[in-house]
Amino acid sequence: MKNVTVIWSSPNTDGLTASAKNMFVSGLTEKGIEVTDIHLNAKHIEMCKACGDGWGTCRNEGTCVIQDDFAEIFETLKKTDGIVWVTAVYWQDTTECFKAFFDRLRRCDAFSNRTLADKKCVLIACAGGSGRGTVECMAQMERGMNHLGMRTFDRIPVVRYNKDYMLPALQSAGKSFADCVENGFK
Repeated sequence: MKNVTVIWSSPNTDGLTASAKNMFVSGLTEKGIEVTDIHLNAKHIEMCKACGDGWGTCRNEGTCVIQDDFAEIFETLKKTDGIVWVTAVYWQDTTECFKAFFDRLRRCDAFSNRTLADKKCVLIACAGGSGRGTVECMAQMERGMNHLGMRTFDRIPVVRYNKDYMLPALQSAGKSFADCVENGFK
């Protein structure tokens, strides 16, 4: 059975971001995909300390010296068949804990390990306010995926104005990504 890891970040476990994540997951599970759900806000993730000359052990060894939940999550990502990145949008960007996690992930995997290169992923950005920062947030996420060499299958913006039709569409998107994980890109 294939596994997809869903990494999501929002302080609200019952808001728009959680609803979007849940709809996508329902599509995955309906197609028989095993899902690992990681809520970054519930984890202890510190910011990068730019150790030593700015690169500590991350660049050459692909590990981080900070003792928190990062290493366990990184190991999960190495073993998964696909990754769904879901974030609330703050100031045209991902959440602060998403940024803290992702900054360290790039440092540990973009140079030496490259364990996430060619993994399939989906990007979902959810804005409860005006929605104007959603596109910029997704562009930031896309740049990060490019650093890691990941293969982005889809980019899905969800805003409070389109949630009535986007939330059901996310279930279909989850099914479509399940097919991609099972059979590859067409």
